[in-house]
Amino acid sequence: MHSFVYTADLSRDLPRTPPCRRAKQSVAQGVIATCGPGDEVIVPAPYWVSYPEMCRLAGAEPVVVTTTADEGFLLTAEKLKSVLNEKSRLLILCTPSNPSGAVYSEAALAAIADVVRSHPRLLVLADEIYEHIIYPPASHFSFAALPGMRERTLTVNGFSKSFAMTGWRLGYLAAPQHFATATAKIQGQTTSGPSSISQEAALAALGLGKFGGEPVAVMKAAFQKRRDYVYERLVAIDGVRLEAPEGAFYVFPDVSGLVGDGCEADGFGPIADADALCEYLLEKAQVALVPGSAFGCPECLRISYAASDETLKEALDRIEAALDSKVYKRGGK
Repeated sequence: MHSFVYTADLSRDLPRTPPCRRAKQSVAQGVIATCGPGDEVIVPAPYWVSYPEMCRLAGAEPVVVTTTADEGFLLTAEKLKSVLNEKSRLLILCTPSNPSGAVYSEAALAAIADVVRSHPRLLVLADEIYEHIIYPPASHFSFAALPGMRERTLTVNGFSKSFAMTGWRLGYLAAPQHFATATAKIQGQTTSGPSSISQEAALAALGLGKFGGEPVAVMKAAFQKRRDYVYERLVAIDGVRLEAPEGAFYVFPDVSGLVGDGCEADGFGPIADADALCEYLLEKAQVALVPGSAFGCPECLRISYAASDETLKEALDRIEAALDSKVYKRGGK
């Protein structure tokens, strides 16, 4: 069985961890290995849906810190500092973010690291599964590469996103040896490793070159084109608020201008919130979207543009028609 490792400094000895069946498993094992009853885990919202439940599974309490569209859906050092106490054990950072596509700059991460240094008990779990899907001028910076953070960080990555290897079910975690050993013990008692075929395929992917080589560059260019198209179509809809995401393959528009008092759709009725809006679009337009409430941001919804150009055009045409002012009444209008 091959062991995969990840680090920003290849000149140093690397901790070895067993490959997992997916990055999601690596996140869960990292949380369980480091947290327990009485601990608090800082979870910036919007968050991947499983983070809070993984914390509860470990017996810890998730402390959700809301970020806003005006903040770029990024946790600030000031907000982090305001929620830390003697119970704080783990901070989960996802960059690029699912669901928002937000990317933390090196400066933003350095400011967070300054806060982490002042709390010796606090660790960081950096979920970097979308590392290679970032659009210029943004760039990826690994939290563990910051001074003093390598010993405080568990880094999670995998192959399903950057290499489009979703069905191969392979992820990995890199951490200081004692944490890596703990996660390996959890995996050994709860599940087996991935197939040898998946591991050989992963080695081939890693052999493509820096940043995934030409195949990943071609894929990323296609995603950027789709992002631009989806962004331009959505911001043209009255009531939608959106900034172009810098990474991943999602947009996370604020639709508070389309829901609430006075918002109503012909043949459907009042649209109280984003959940109702998603239900309406599913019923009226046959387009499936994910309400932001699943990610801790009830005023938003998530759209994936990991689809063909033709599918995206058809979906956006349907959404636009369903939200036309002739059939959809906005509050106060």
